[in-house]
Amino acid sequence: MFTIEGAFASFSGGFIMKTVSDYFGCLVFDDRVMKATLSSKVYNSLKKTIDEGAQLDIGVANAVADAMKDWAVANGATHYTHWFQPLTGITAEKHDSFISPSPDGGVIMEFSGKELIKGEPDASSFPSGGLRATFEARGYTAWDPTSYAFIKGKTLCIPTAFCSYGGEALDKKTPLLRSMEALNKQALRILRLFGNDTVKCVRTSVGPEQEYFLVDKEMYEKRRDLRFTGRTLFGAKPPKGQEMDDHYFGVIKPRVAAYMEELNDELWKLGILAKTEHNEVAPAQHELAPIYTTTNIATDHNQLTMEIMQKVAAKHGLVCLLHEKPFAGVNGSGKHNNWSLATDAGVNLLSPGETPYENAQFLLFLCAVIKAVDDYQDLLRISVATAGNDHRLGANEAPPAVVSIFLGDELSAILDAIEADTPYNAAEKTQMKLGVDVLPKFNRDTTDRNRTSPFAFTGNKFEFRMLGSSNSIACANIMLNTAVAESLKVYADRLEEATDFENALHEMIRKTIKDHKNIIFNGNGYDDAWIKEATENRGLLNYRTTPDCVPHLLDKKNVQMLTSHGVFSEAELNSRYEITLENYCKTVVIEANTMADMAKTEIAPAVEAYAAELAKSAAAKKALDESVACSYECGLVKKLSALTDRIAEKADELEDALVVLHKAENIGEEANTIRDSVLVRMCELRVACDEAEKITAKKYWPFPTYGDLLFGVK
Repeated sequence: MFTIEGAFASFSGGFIMKTVSDYFGCLVFDDRVMKATLSSKVYNSLKKTIDEGAQLDIGVANAVADAMKDWAVANGATHYTHWFQPLTGITAEKHDSFISPSPDGGVIMEFSGKELIKGEPDASSFPSGGLRATFEARGYTAWDPTSYAFIKGKTLCIPTAFCSYGGEALDKKTPLLRSMEALNKQALRILRLFGNDTVKCVRTSVGPEQEYFLVDKEMYEKRRDLRFTGRTLFGAKPPKGQEMDDHYFGVIKPRVAAYMEELNDELWKLGILAKTEHNEVAPAQHELAPIYTTTNIATDHNQLTMEIMQKVAAKHGLVCLLHEKPFAGVNGSGKHNNWSLATDAGVNLLSPGETPYENAQFLLFLCAVIKAVDDYQDLLRISVATAGNDHRLGANEAPPAVVSIFLGDELSAILDAIEADTPYNAAEKTQMKLGVDVLPKFNRDTTDRNRTSPFAFTGNKFEFRMLGSSNSIACANIMLNTAVAESLKVYADRLEEATDFENALHEMIRKTIKDHKNIIFNGNGYDDAWIKEATENRGLLNYRTTPDCVPHLLDKKNVQMLTSHGVFSEAELNSRYEITLENYCKTVVIEANTMADMAKTEIAPAVEAYAAELAKSAAAKKALDESVACSYECGLVKKLSALTDRIAEKADELEDALVVLHKAENIGEEANTIRDSVLVRMCELRVACDEAEKITAKKYWPFPTYGDLLFGVK
């Protein structure tokens, strides 16, 4: 039996950890464990379900459940849970023990196939967007056999889908699996047209780069805005921020290095392929990047990664901030979704090969992505829409809210040649000359990297860079998978009817390039001139905020596309519209209430106390010498008094704006009011408070400043 203890070795009376390869995945009921614990008949049947989508037999489920229970108990587990991803943005779990009473008054450990396959959590308290009435409580969780079970603490976690009594998806996993099936179906049609009859399935793979901030826990606890909202609602810019570019890839501080070391160990035990770690651009900002894996597993792993990042941080006296914009004036945190497409034989369908101009299959799949992103740029923008990400998109560390594709010089030149129906002359490889003989010689890549592009081709994959740090990657990949499936369906429908396949293929690629080249942009996405060109000359969409974009989820073309592939029902789409805007409204309202409370009960009293001390000091000086003007103290008291009045006024205006929200007739109207009124009042209150911070003595300021937070971890 492969157990956690097997990952350790005795040494001098104690225990030492073996190499990573020895303990990697020791908490996962993965293929290695299944081979060791299941009969060959059961194992082969389960693999057929996992790899080919074959129906799961109850006898197989019982055998798997028994082996899974024995393995989990041997590794210290006492409970099991159906681990799912409701529409809250985080995961959910209800724990049940393995114990059952025995006739002798003791207990036995039991777990059946029925318990493995199906759970019945209360669905009434999870967001449903109108799919369910509050009193309609029954919901179901269904085992996802394509994602391995794992142990967390003393609990066996079984990845599941979550649906209502009526079968509607109440989670993010179910539509993701549907989108993967839709893409697989259409991609296989294309491959069959190219004569490939051996491929059994096509899967998307994802590697989500995760950015985050680490701050000292004691400082965090002193700031109500961080505790309640995950971001700082106030904070004057410190004397030093990220101007010197000295944090990016810099030497990792000892406290952070210790955190990263333990984080890696915990992730590796769970089979999560944590690969790269480094300091990011902003002070206190860092990044973790995994190796690619199948999209639904990558989604599970990323949710686990965010949870474990926060748990490990607490053990080190730190707090891991996953908000998209925890600090104004420095870089926010994104989650770059590196997306690719491969067959079960391991062939990457987005790999150009040595001669991409002659690789018709690659060009067709490339064009399918280009068409998908152009046709459904609104859905991609919607998939990353949150109140937090609205603060990040369009700032100088993140892509703009306008969706565009970066292809690089070589691929762009190839597409231009195809559109013009002219030969393409491939440029010779350029050898890098570094001017030092001892350094190795290597060829320069055929294209540079563009960090300003929302959707960039990076060699054999696309990097979708608009996701916020706290986003589930499920939403973006649902939309991306389904949009590409739609493009491939259009292609397959036409090519299957074509009498001359090669000519029809060539014309289809040419037409796609001609119809969708406006979405391709290889320049600087941060340039204001690009936004003007994109919207005025190219007709691209620029939805700056969540209330701007989310209503378009229900546009006829989007509903038709998503329902035709069976990824969402129309009712499920309506629920997602409601939930997304509800989350936006609730988030901003919590922030606004926190701001008003902090301004009135912490900031204003602190400013007043400092002003009183200055007035007292001025009076003392005057008493000693009536000729003293006390201009410093008197002038500062006057400024502080004016700011105190302004803070009180702006806090009242913010609270008045919140009252107006109750008059909104629907969630769309409420979201628009928040965008147009509440956020404006929040900004005005912040400006007044940040001005006060700049001239208030530090000992009076009621909570840690930006300088304390950003540079407080050594």
